[in-house]
Amino acid sequence: MKKYFSFILALFISTQIIYAQISSPKIDSLVADALVKFKVAGVSVAIVKDGKVIHSKGYGLADINTKKTVNENTNFQIASNSKAFTTTALAILEEEGKLKWTDKVKDHIPEFKMYNDYVTENFNIQDLLTHRSGLGLGVGDLMFFPDGSDFTLKDVVTSFQYFKPVSAFRTKYDYDNLLYIVAGEVIARASGMSYEFFVQKRIIEPLQMNNTFVGSLLKVKSNLSIPHSSESGTIKTIDSYDIGMGSAAGGIFSNVADMSKWMIVRLNKGKYGNDLKTQLFSLKNHNEMWKIHTVLETDPDPRYNSHFKGYGLGWDLSDVKGNLKVRHTGGLPGMLSIVTMYPDLNLGIVILTNTENGGAGLFSSVTNTIADSYLGLDDFGWVEKIVDKMNKQRELGDEVTKSVWAKVEASKKTPLKNLDYIGIYEDKWFGKVEVFEKDKQLWFKSFRSPKLNGPMAFYNANTFAIKFEYQAMNCDAFAMFSLDETGKAQSIKMKGISPNIDFSFDFQDLDLNRIRKLNK
Repeated sequence: MKKYFSFILALFISTQIIYAQISSPKIDSLVADALVKFKVAGVSVAIVKDGKVIHSKGYGLADINTKKTVNENTNFQIASNSKAFTTTALAILEEEGKLKWTDKVKDHIPEFKMYNDYVTENFNIQDLLTHRSGLGLGVGDLMFFPDGSDFTLKDVVTSFQYFKPVSAFRTKYDYDNLLYIVAGEVIARASGMSYEFFVQKRIIEPLQMNNTFVGSLLKVKSNLSIPHSSESGTIKTIDSYDIGMGSAAGGIFSNVADMSKWMIVRLNKGKYGNDLKTQLFSLKNHNEMWKIHTVLETDPDPRYNSHFKGYGLGWDLSDVKGNLKVRHTGGLPGMLSIVTMYPDLNLGIVILTNTENGGAGLFSSVTNTIADSYLGLDDFGWVEKIVDKMNKQRELGDEVTKSVWAKVEASKKTPLKNLDYIGIYEDKWFGKVEVFEKDKQLWFKSFRSPKLNGPMAFYNANTFAIKFEYQAMNCDAFAMFSLDETGKAQSIKMKGISPNIDFSFDFQDLDLNRIRKLNK
């Protein structure tokens, strides 16, 4: 009997060790290590469990120049984690009878037009939210990447007719931002108020997310994190990103204290308040938002024993060790975020970071380590594994870009007839660009997106490499000219140089045709 008791006791102790949940001091140590290894200026982390906030803390610096520190109330741009607020706003309007999920978009926005008549006639509100339009990854994002362009909502709504589909309608997942901007306009027209005002008044204020703001409604800037980049090898501040018309795709400013309230209402299936008797959205729409609408291929990872993966309405959905996993990431220049929830465990984790490149590695490794402790998994050494993976990926990208610029340098003496290339070129959705001569060198500039300008250097054949003056993100590009029988340029195709370029720089979607020569 004594031996049997000892065996049970040992089993109980070992089980407690395996299923031990990570403590706040260990999170502090984990984040401190990750800040250094991923070269991130600042980060904030919060965990909610069983309806309560059990960890909420800031680490590092909100601004490396002023040395202002991050706390749980420091605001970050949450970028694409704003998309779930957009789908929630639509759920509220659906419950009020102002729209239906299956409404045709053209019935709310008559000028909306897709790449063929069938898709235009059948494109519904849920198609705006589920990345299954048939168009390519990040299509049209050059309208607001980088910021500072003069594209309007009208430009976005009417642009889709000019893009070429890469798959059949509703058959394949390709992440899209522009269609969420259209969803924001559906909200505005159905509600009679701006997207920003609707989300602020109908979602953020009722949940008492008192320091969270949508787009231009940002009021409190005294505790605002500054974006940074470690692209050069050291951490530097970069200009804050103005998302402009893109609020419905990624325009919310928030902090982990407020995002904890957001996770709790999501985990409570729309209920909030001290007695949970107030409903932000119905159980029916909770299920609709957390239902797979677009199926993705499952990751073959035996560690998590996953069986399904897909996209709901503003959320990534999968299973991990028999538990539903609901998550989304967000990224803008120098601002990266992740929200992860396990409804079966009544667990939510939010991480907000302020540094390009390393921020994604930090939020992935810290989230995975915290989640693994609740899933009963061993410490997998996520920080080291992801640092190693990112270093290899960066080295691969650096090899490619160094090779390109080395070839450019070696080709400097190649004789060129600049007059064969200079002129005005136009794309149907992006507008005009100009190739001109400056100090005997070709230059590229966009008329509508002024940050996309820079010198063009000969690379090979009819291809030039553009070093954009905008360097907050890695977006240098090739410009490939097509020539007529006399050697004069007629059109330009483009693509990013680095394999690590952000997908929102969708140069490959441009079809620039020469409309006239540049006057001398």
